[in-house]
Amino acid sequence: MKALVTGGTGFIGCNIVRALIEEGIQVRVLMRRESSALNIEDTGVEKAWGDVRDTEAVRDAVGGCDAVFHTAALYRFWAPKPNIFYDINVQGTKNVLEAALSEGVSRLVYTSTVGTIGVPRHDRPSTEEDYPRQEELYGHYKRSKFQAEAEAVRLYERGLPVVIVNPTAPVGRGDVKPTPTGRIILDFLKGRMPAYLNTGLNLVDVEDVAKAHVLAMKKGQAGQRYILGNRNMTLKETLDILAEITKKQAPRVRIPFWLALGAGYGDYLIEGGVMGREPFIPLEGVKIARHPMYVDCSKAVRELGMPQTPVHEALEKAVEWFQEKGYA
Repeated sequence: MKALVTGGTGFIGCNIVRALIEEGIQVRVLMRRESSALNIEDTGVEKAWGDVRDTEAVRDAVGGCDAVFHTAALYRFWAPKPNIFYDINVQGTKNVLEAALSEGVSRLVYTSTVGTIGVPRHDRPSTEEDYPRQEELYGHYKRSKFQAEAEAVRLYERGLPVVIVNPTAPVGRGDVKPTPTGRIILDFLKGRMPAYLNTGLNLVDVEDVAKAHVLAMKKGQAGQRYILGNRNMTLKETLDILAEITKKQAPRVRIPFWLALGAGYGDYLIEGGVMGREPFIPLEGVKIARHPMYVDCSKAVRELGMPQTPVHEALEKAVEWFQEKGYA
């Protein structure tokens, strides 16, 4: 069996590559020539050069594969030209899905995001049945991923055996860019977090997320989506665990939301608008933080058998990896 992984050099993608290899599955990775191969350089996987926006390169990469894992995406909260989110996350996804349909792959696992799950309502965590209201789709990243997930549903209705997975906030080894969650860990390690917001998120070991992708290929029901997560935690709880791991002091000052939002707008206007640089304070991230993103992950555990490594261990792996690679 051969599987294609798009975005295989990225955080989730590289862990999927390793999970597939452990299963004895041949792996091909679609990657751009300018991408770092740090995460897969020791795997010996087949490389297909190209970009998900290039329909011919995508078609060639999909050819001869039995399964496709589409993880490639632009995961950030700012870009100088917002259209790039839609070019990569929407059109790129459409290119991969249509190539998979035309090539007759037996299964496609599409990596969406917890951002396409509605915020918790009625005093319960959100489930796969909850969809966000339009006003909850803050920023181009969330909007583009919401549109991309709609493409996956559309192709499923045309006969593509696609399973949608929605990772929460993965942490662990291989966060090369890093992700917004990884930046929280790095800011803590570098002493750049003097205060914290009263918010919460669901953390999960990235290796569990990768294994769940393979399980979704084997056991997932086409047309369904599965939240891949583990533990709902306040940001303060996360920082306290990091303090325990690193022996550094966790921030004690809680910043009001209105102050964080004001700082985010100011940074966005100056850094993003005037200077044309990525803002240090992610405005969209601040807006998202207004509502703790607590979810119910039981469907993936029950139907797929997704493992649940303690989050403390996942954070230890992340700290160790960032320090080993010279990030902090």
